Amino acid sequence: MQHVLIIHEVADYPAWKKVFDGAAGIRKEAGERSYQVLKYENEPNKIVHFSTWTSIADARAFFESPRLVQIRETAGVKAPEFIYLEQLESGTL
Repeated sequence: MQHVLIIHEVADYPAWKKVFDGAAGIRKEAGERSYQVLKYENEPNKIVHFSTWTSIADARAFFESPRLVQIRETAGVKAPEFIYLEQLESGTL
């Protein structure tokens, strides 16, 4: 399983969430298979987007595309940090 961890600040969470939800179809088409959206405990506009992808190459191509750069600008995203991860192990305790 391939994962992407994105940490970024947004100007306004509800506005960002509307754009994020509106992009669900293009995210799925690009290879995103599941996601979680989290926030920092005391910083409501500091967002973590954790997702699984068909491949790191698919995720990188999507997130680095000019289309996504424009969508991030529209959504008010500030300085996103992308971390591409390959799963080694998982479990439930």
